[in-house]
Formats: sequence, C-alpha cells, structure tokens
Amino acid sequence: MKKIITFGEILLRLSTRIGVRAVQANELTMHYGGAEANVAVSLANFGHTVRFVSKVPNNQLGHAAERHLRLYGVDTSYVLHGGERLGTYYLESGVGERSAQVVYDRKYSSLSELTEEEIDFDEIFQGVNLFHVSGITPALSPTLQALTLLALQKAKDHGVVTSFDFNYRSKLWNQKEAANAIKPLLPYVDICSCGELDAIHLLEIAEAPNSLNKEMKLQYYYEQIQKMYPNITYMSSTFRQIISASANTLQGNLFADGVLYHSKEHHIEPIVDRVGGGDAFAAGILHGILEGQSLEKTVSFATAASALKHTVHGDCNVFSVDEINGFIENGSGRIIR
Repeated sequence: MKKIITFGEILLRLSTRIGVRAVQANELTMHYGGAEANVAVSLANFGHTVRFVSKVPNNQLGHAAERHLRLYGVDTSYVLHGGERLGTYYLESGVGERSAQVVYDRKYSSLSELTEEEIDFDEIFQGVNLFHVSGITPALSPTLQALTLLALQKAKDHGVVTSFDFNYRSKLWNQKEAANAIKPLLPYVDICSCGELDAIHLLEIAEAPNSLNKEMKLQYYYEQIQKMYPNITYMSSTFRQIISASANTLQGNLFADGVLYHSKEHHIEPIVDRVGGGDAFAAGILHGILEGQSLEKTVSFATAASALKHTVHGDCNVFSVDEINGFIENGSGRIIR
C-alpha cells in the first residue's frame, strides 16, 4: 500500500432531518467532513497510509474533527492547532423534487489563515507516493491559493504523483476567480477530476458539437484539456442523472492514453446522503491507479464506491475494498450471509 498526503479543510457539518427545512429546524445533526478529508478517510479504509495536512482551532470542535480522522485511520501528525474557528456548513436535506441546500460559514476559519511559515512541504513529502488537493482549498483565501500552488510544486520536486479535483463551488468564488487560480495549478497535476462544465466555464474550451453523444463530448473535452496540459495523464468524472433528490443514476468515466473508459450505470434509490459521493469516486480512482489495476476495473470500483457512499449518513465513505468488490460481484439488495 502507498503513502498519501491530502491537504484541505475539515469542516463541521450541521444537517436538518429529511423533511425539515432549515427555517423549521429546532435540532441539527453533526458530522465532520470536507473534500480532502473525505478522500483521506476512503484511502485509509482501502489500506493506504494517509496523512492529512490542515489546521484546526485548539478547542473541543478542533479536537473532535481530529478524532473523526483518527477513528478512520488517518494520521493527523500534520494537523496544526491555532486560529479561532473550525469551518462549518449547514445542509438542508433535500427529498423528492426539493433539492438540498448548503450554507457555508467558513470565513476566518483556522485553515483559511494558514501561512507559509507554518508548514514545511519539503518535510511533508518525504517518501510520499501521492498528493491530493481540490479546488475548494484555494477558494478559501488568497494565501491558500499560493500555498496550494507551492504544495503541488514541492510535490513534483520530490517525485510525488499529484491529484487535483476541480470541485468548483459557486458559493465560494465565481468562475473567473476559480479559473485564474486553477489554471496555474494544472501544469503540476498528473491525475485530474474534472467534467464538461469545468472544461467550458473554467478552461474556456469551445463547446463540443451538439451532434455528439455525451460520451463523445466528454472525450472531446478531455482531449482538448490534454492538449493544453500534456502532463495530465488521467482524467475522471461521473455522469449523474438527477431523477429527484432521492433517486439518481450514476456512471463513472476515466480517460487515459486517448481512451475513455466507463463503468456500468448504477441506479441509486433511495439516496440516504449524497454529500461526499464525488470524494468517494475520486478516492476509488486514486486507489485503482496506485495499485496498478486495469482502467476498466478502476472506474468500476470507483463508481461502486460512490454508489455505496450514497447509502450512509455523513460525508465520508466507510466501506472497505472487500466490501466494494463484494458489492460489484453480488449486485445490490442481496443479503450477504
């Protein structure tokens, strides 16, 4: 198994019960999560040695966030203590035709105030196989934009494979801000999670002809991205059909060496909790690549991991490699005796 570093913010999530709007709620359920933290948990569940780089306040919430990571086998040696706030977000759970809604409360969080002087990436990347970060981290502050770029550059200096997930969030920054910050990062990226809308709106790639089907369009966008950034070896994304907040279909895609590979389509109903599904998929892709699995197996594993994540509460995926492979082999709904 491999040594992995992820870098980002772990958040406190406060969620309404299904069927209750935020304006009605008199109780909220607590979970901890965040894009890079969720990927860290998944990869630790898959047996890898994972360290999470972050900063949390030195109070009970910060300690609880660290405990959440350690509970799932993530090493928190590089989690710094300081600042005043743990980033928080509120989730109004969707159901049926009503979509879920997110409200962020993460300004002036401990991680957003992290400085270059507090962190030594040369030490962090010693003996590491993979570094993963997402576009959410540079969205939090100008300082984190610079630190994300520095981290990717240092990772490449140390021969570390790098992974970047666009993870665009319109409530954190606009498309122009995101594009200006993300484009300088991409020359240092080996594995990229991005989709059609990222290509069009953030990388300003001309739209594919309408005569192409969705698979051919995605292939076109990935080919264009690879022309711009030939260093990117792998690109991945999902096709999601939203039937309702409670029912989706999900198909995974993985592009490498000019070929686009697909998983089977999963029908997920009812959805218990969609948050973190993309992180579970990203972690599955990274696991398959690190373990040298075939690209067909890698995308099937990643999509199955994401489908299973939709069946549990909380942000992170809690399924092992054996459980995911068993799900692929046995299908859904059967009792495992």
